[in-house]
Amino acid sequence: MITTKSISFQKLLKWSGHHFLWLIPFMATVALLYTYNILNFRIPWIPVSVIGTAVAFYVGFKNNQAYDRMWEARKIWGGIVNESRTWGMMTDSYVSNLFTDNQLNSTELHSIKKRLVYRHIAWLYSHRSQLLVATPWEHSSQDGHIGKYAKYYQKKFGIGLVDDEVTKTELQLFLSEEEYNRLINHANTATQIINEQAKDLQTLRERNIIDDFRHVEMVEVLRSFYTLQGKNERIKKFPLPRQYANMSRYFVGIFIALLPFSMIPEMLGLGTWGFGLSIPITALVGWIYICMEIVGDYSENPFQGMANDIPMLSLCRTIEIDLREMLGETDLPPSIESKNGVLM
Repeated sequence: MITTKSISFQKLLKWSGHHFLWLIPFMATVALLYTYNILNFRIPWIPVSVIGTAVAFYVGFKNNQAYDRMWEARKIWGGIVNESRTWGMMTDSYVSNLFTDNQLNSTELHSIKKRLVYRHIAWLYSHRSQLLVATPWEHSSQDGHIGKYAKYYQKKFGIGLVDDEVTKTELQLFLSEEEYNRLINHANTATQIINEQAKDLQTLRERNIIDDFRHVEMVEVLRSFYTLQGKNERIKKFPLPRQYANMSRYFVGIFIALLPFSMIPEMLGLGTWGFGLSIPITALVGWIYICMEIVGDYSENPFQGMANDIPMLSLCRTIEIDLREMLGETDLPPSIESKNGVLM
């Protein structure tokens, strides 16, 4: 998540400025062909403007849908934050000697609470890690310059900024060795961790450490975690339909290809300055449309480890701190801070 108030022009050029490397030569070539009368035809401005308007509406629709996916993902993680705090509260208050005949000492009760809380923290980081696994349609999975640039952005403006935090989120820190070895090789480790929580609650119920009502209430919270996890997985594993995501790119390309054959002849009629102005202005118009396309293209996948991602690591760390404080711990990890204007 970008945390600065605005995106600097320098960063904007790093992100999209390379498109000028082909826009300016293309526009300059067309301008020279008209200047030396090699080309004598021109496309009327009206059909080009109609195409440009249609493309703008289409790209706007795509960007709106991409934003909806990103905002829904943020709301889901907001639900995870709230339900996680509820889990910590229930664990701290429900696990007690109130219903059992075999009284446990404070150390034993704290051990049970810590096990339930730490296992949930393991679920958070496991779920985050699974969401970061690249899908075939994400940028880092592509060949050529798209995949190359995506990996560069991930390293400089994405998950590469928090590589030093990885060792603080390893599952071995929150699961017992037996549980870790048993759960880590499952196809969906996060799902199995929640199932492990349910088994643990069943054992606590059999020992009368929690009663029926509290058991049902805590299982309901586990069910909500499954619901929230499933919603995130739906966004991750179901892309913005390709007919919307890809067609806008073709439409933008068609518009840019037609643009100089209408705009440049018009500007050459301005006189001495016409030639010099036609190239940068036409390239600028094309670049604006490309940026509109890129914004939606990089916003449709909110879990791909780039600057526009949902700040999952920061949210996980916030939850971890809250839950561990409920356990009375004081040796807490630091909150995740933004780096280079990006919070991951």
